[in-house]
Amino acid sequence: MINKLSAPKIYIALPVINELENIQAFLSDLINQTYTNYELFVCVNQLDNWWDDSDKVTICENNLATIGLLNKQDININIIDKSTKGFGWVGKQIGVGWARKVLMDAINEVAYKDDIVVSLDADTRFNENYFNSIVDIFKKNSKAVAISNPYYHNLIDDDNANRAILRYEIYMRHYAINLWRINCPYNFTALGSAISFPLWAYRKIGGITPMKSGEDFYFLQKLAKTGKIINYNKEKVYPAARFSDRVFFGTGPAMIKGNNGNWESYPIYHNSLFNNIMETYELLPTLYHKDIPLPLSSFIAEQFKDDKWWVALRNNYKTEEQFVKSCIVKIDGLRILQYLKSNQDTIGMTDEECLKDFFFKYYKDVIKEININFDTFNFDDLTTMQLNTIRDVLCAIEESYQLSESNQ
Repeated sequence: MINKLSAPKIYIALPVINELENIQAFLSDLINQTYTNYELFVCVNQLDNWWDDSDKVTICENNLATIGLLNKQDININIIDKSTKGFGWVGKQIGVGWARKVLMDAINEVAYKDDIVVSLDADTRFNENYFNSIVDIFKKNSKAVAISNPYYHNLIDDDNANRAILRYEIYMRHYAINLWRINCPYNFTALGSAISFPLWAYRKIGGITPMKSGEDFYFLQKLAKTGKIINYNKEKVYPAARFSDRVFFGTGPAMIKGNNGNWESYPIYHNSLFNNIMETYELLPTLYHKDIPLPLSSFIAEQFKDDKWWVALRNNYKTEEQFVKSCIVKIDGLRILQYLKSNQDTIGMTDEECLKDFFFKYYKDVIKEININFDTFNFDDLTTMQLNTIRDVLCAIEESYQLSESNQ
């Protein structure tokens, strides 16, 4: 369908589970938007057998109360009920990934191709010009397939939660900055509460693939392989900093693990590993013309079970440019993350040592701002204020990359 209106309609895709305490604030942010051409789709969801689980039934009741509250609102809301007994998830259909898919597919049925889907979470706050900013970005970047919106976790009255979210943000922003630094096309940060996209892009990739967790990462990766993802917006989103086990990995579980002293799944990857990825990218044009070793050769061969994986690509693509692009599609964001995870232990450095090395090699000018002793510091010994300073310095560095790209 083609939208006959000059301004696109925004469709909000909102998965909800156990969010009664947050939904009213979310609705207030929604009602206060300066861009009013929007429609809300909500999937209130949980496993159906939770009704028979004494440990989970309160979540079911919370969901029903949320549906009741939503039904009283004087705005256009489409409620997809995956909560009422007999309507919840059964079998493998479970989790936020399925909720997002059900929502986006439902929107896809009624929206025009140039309309926009804004993916949010009920515990995420956003300012009154957020929707306007999204419409403006897509208007200026008509071929962009998505926005991976900048985010910022505001601190709360729980020091344990604050320390956990700050440590997790340090991990995420350090990871993203290094991807920016090496010009990696998978430099987006995947947060389900910070993604927007036009319907034509959703249709182009065949929609979102449901996952128990991580669906936002795989979704953006699919989009990145087909077009440009915008990473800058002057309007940030503000996800909640809270412990949560509703998904299998991501912010909530990372905070729980970190609060228990386990950051093994979220290390500060050493910058040399990113440099190996960069060098691999730089050698791809040469690989098109002759067989040469790459820094990632053994890893890629192991992943694809083929020590000559590039030969078929070389035969299938007639130009160097097409070949390089196909290699980058093949060595995608998932492979990059797998490479980093599988090789971090070979570095033999602590997270603190890796962060120190990163700052001293690439951003020595900001060290005074952080004001810690890099020779002796330990994350566990830093104050919350010091962790917040590191987070804010990394946030500023990341934003400078995002802004630079937006001005190109």
